[in-house]
Amino acid sequence: MDIMEQLNAFWPIILMVVIFYFLLWRPQKKQQKKRQEMLESLKPGAKIVTVGGVMGNIVSLHDDYLVVRIADRVEIKVTRAAVAQVLGKAEGKKAAKKVEKAAEKAEEKNAETKAEAPAEAKTEGVGETKEAEAKDGQ
Repeated sequence: MDIMEQLNAFWPIILMVVIFYFLLWRPQKKQQKKRQEMLESLKPGAKIVTVGGVMGNIVSLHDDYLVVRIADRVEIKVTRAAVAQVLGKAEGKKAAKKVEKAAEKAEEKNAETKAEAPAEAKTEGVGETKEAEAKDGQ
């Protein structure tokens, strides 16, 4: 009975440890492992985004830093820890598709507004000519 009383006294603490393991520690370790794999997989030519939001291509890798080309003849050195994301070919295609769809929608909207504008102008013009004729007749 003495063991059961001790277990009853400590079960809330044991439960909290289990909850912290599954909600905090384990997901953090998975995320940390994924980031470490991403940093180890860096190679020249890969497209990256830094934590500051700078996008570019890796030119060369060194132990603690890498050289990133962000524009023609513009290269910067950043630490490996500053790499936030590696952009793959699939993500580039997705972004291009999104831009293309947005451009198509904008063109459709412009075409609709252009089609509506002449129709409105014609109706306004008809009303104005009738008003002008009525004034002339007076």
